Amino acid sequence: MAKKTAQKRDGVYEREDRKGFWISWVDAQGRRRRRKTDAANITQAKQILSAELLRVEQAKMLGHAPPGKDTFEAVAARYLKHQQARLTPKAYDREDGIVKKHLAPFFNRPLASIRKVDIQRYVTERSGAASAYSVQKELTVLKHLFSLAIEWEIVSINPAQDVKAPKVPAGRVRYLQPTELKALLEACPDWLRPVVGLAVCTGMRRGEVLGLRWLDVDLANQRIMLPQTKNGEGRIVYLNQMAQTVLMSIERAAESKTTDRVFAEVGPDQATVAFGRVCRDLGIEDFRFHDLRHTAASWLRMSGADIHTVAQLLGHRDLRMAARYQHLSPAFLAEAVGKLDAVFGFNEGLKLAENGEERHRRVTGQKALTTGVAVSD
Repeated sequence: MAKKTAQKRDGVYEREDRKGFWISWVDAQGRRRRRKTDAANITQAKQILSAELLRVEQAKMLGHAPPGKDTFEAVAARYLKHQQARLTPKAYDREDGIVKKHLAPFFNRPLASIRKVDIQRYVTERSGAASAYSVQKELTVLKHLFSLAIEWEIVSINPAQDVKAPKVPAGRVRYLQPTELKALLEACPDWLRPVVGLAVCTGMRRGEVLGLRWLDVDLANQRIMLPQTKNGEGRIVYLNQMAQTVLMSIERAAESKTTDRVFAEVGPDQATVAFGRVCRDLGIEDFRFHDLRHTAASWLRMSGADIHTVAQLLGHRDLRMAARYQHLSPAFLAEAVGKLDAVFGFNEGLKLAENGEERHRRVTGQKALTTGVAVSD
């Protein structure tokens, strides 16, 4: 039986399932590339393939791919399409706004023409109009866009790589004392009290509490299974006795489905406005709904939980976010230092102190002999 000749993979071809002309070639890194062309006939398709092969040869000679002529706007559109499949809807909307409202209008030129100095100028100008956190986020998006552009062989370098964002101030932390929290819960309307109670004893975000579904609640194992959080990942929230009591106190309609929200009648704005009103009535100043999360984290730290535990319970992927809860009450710090007595033993501590005093007398006495100054005890 005659052996079949291997079909040539490079070239122009058509597919049975789709109309149009496709091209296939190997790039400068040895990777197989295939894409559909906008050619109207095979002659145009061959010309497009020839242009791609020419770029491959140039890249091999230069050691990198030559920059393309794509505009920032065109690459940004491709970037957003790439990100849409990888981000939560809320995170995607944030990046979409950053790209379309800020980055694209400023960098209205070919992507390859953008230099480091242009990006530094953007950071400087934006720093005068937006917070350091916003500028940092925008610069992060820009760096990611350029990284993907390198991968797509549109540019060869990332001019944003070494550009530094303005320093972000330490995260704001405001927490309640137990007596304040008790008064706050008592003053809340009946419909708001379980929302606040669950937030403060679990450290869940407002969106996580109000988006909670009955199927996410596992009272038998004392936990809540959050399928997707702010960082795009799922998280287990462990329930203490107060959290379990709150959930068991909520009346669930007989006809409700497991996919229904636990707080189906409460909206984000409604909860925020009502919570602010309660705080004002009690004279609790500079305290927002999100600070209930800070309250939970702060008291976890003051109860002895380490930063890693706090980060895991709150769903922080970066320990720097949990590091803001290093602040502790003076009473707790004094108690913590006092635990050193137990490490050495109180008697051992007295012995160290006595030895220190004797050593001090010997040193000062030696200095007196050297300088000729009399030192009396």
